[in-house]
Amino acid sequence: MNMFWGSGPLDYIAQLDASLQNLHSEGRYRTFINIERRNGNFPHAIWRKPDGMDQAITVWCGNDYLGMGQHPVVLNAMHEAIDATGAGSGGTRNISGTTVYHKRLEVELADLHGKEAALLFTSAYIANDATLSTLPKLFPGLIIYSDALNHASMIEGVRRNGGAKRIFRHNDVAHLRELLEADDPKAPKLIAFESIYSMDGDFGPIEALCDLADEFEALTYIDEVHAVGMYGPRGAGVAERDGLMHRLDIINGTLAKAYGVMGGYIAASNKMCDAIRSYAPGFIFTTSIPPAVAAGAATSVAYLKRAPELREQHQTKAKILKTRLKAMGLPIIDHGSHIVPVMVGDPVHTQKLSDMLLEDFGIYAQPINFPTVPRGTERLRFTPSPVHGPQEMNTLVQAMDALWSHCALNRADLTG
Repeated sequence: MNMFWGSGPLDYIAQLDASLQNLHSEGRYRTFINIERRNGNFPHAIWRKPDGMDQAITVWCGNDYLGMGQHPVVLNAMHEAIDATGAGSGGTRNISGTTVYHKRLEVELADLHGKEAALLFTSAYIANDATLSTLPKLFPGLIIYSDALNHASMIEGVRRNGGAKRIFRHNDVAHLRELLEADDPKAPKLIAFESIYSMDGDFGPIEALCDLADEFEALTYIDEVHAVGMYGPRGAGVAERDGLMHRLDIINGTLAKAYGVMGGYIAASNKMCDAIRSYAPGFIFTTSIPPAVAAGAATSVAYLKRAPELREQHQTKAKILKTRLKAMGLPIIDHGSHIVPVMVGDPVHTQKLSDMLLEDFGIYAQPINFPTVPRGTERLRFTPSPVHGPQEMNTLVQAMDALWSHCALNRADLTG
């Protein structure tokens, strides 16, 4: 062991202890529970408890929004691909890691978004980070205007790209206009935002942002991670639902949420994808996703293009849950999306509620604390799916009612 791993002026162990203790003292130390998803039984799973015992649970916080991670058509495609090709891709996309499965998936994604091309990454985080950090190399002097509540991956990409950045207040089109007007009209510009902000479930003002982009000759970059598969006639996202996809230059999405697999991508013009492919280190130097994963994702994307009924069922379940929680006076945020945040406002109480839901009711809802959300806005975030049935819904609602009273938390006044 290194000589500094002990007492002394450079006590690294003590520094690690202090950092971890800070999280414990603030009530926001994150504990991962060990679960085993049961194929064909979504959203039910088994909790492998620390004492070695197993407990049946229902997952209410997963991002497999439509249950596609266990859908037979996806699993069959993955089985066929792994039997045909083996486990990994064997290399980066540039060096032996581009297969027919990767190309098929990119064709499906380009078609989904009505773009000329798409480019696969190992995750939507990497897709955001790699693309946004590369754009100033392609457009010298680029100024990126980023919504204040953009995802950490977008923030990181903008932060480290070496170009100029401006942060506009969340969904504040007037503030964005002020920033655009203050900059050199000849400077290249890009506006980066999301379609659905996952912690509050609110929508970005896509059309108004596109109007500003047209007026100031700016490129547009939208993150549709929490919308692809779930909104629009074919599941291309909120921009498709609102008839705005043609006005967006770069669309970012994920294959790990509604599509139930893994990976991320951008969809854009041929030239844009070619340039990002050629310049982005996050693409160039990363082993490509396994062919079986690409096969499963392509099948999932193709399937959901033809399954509007799943999207309708998903929205209905979210509306029912929000209506029932509101009826009990629980403080939920409702912006009309599928995301159901219940505000607690304290990290210790949020963790306590999560623990009691799991241990006493078999309901798994991970607490959401800082830095994912601002301090004082800690919450439980529920993600109903088409296969969360009446029994699962009743159990959750009754458990939340009982625990809210047990913890003496405030409710809304429903008498007015």
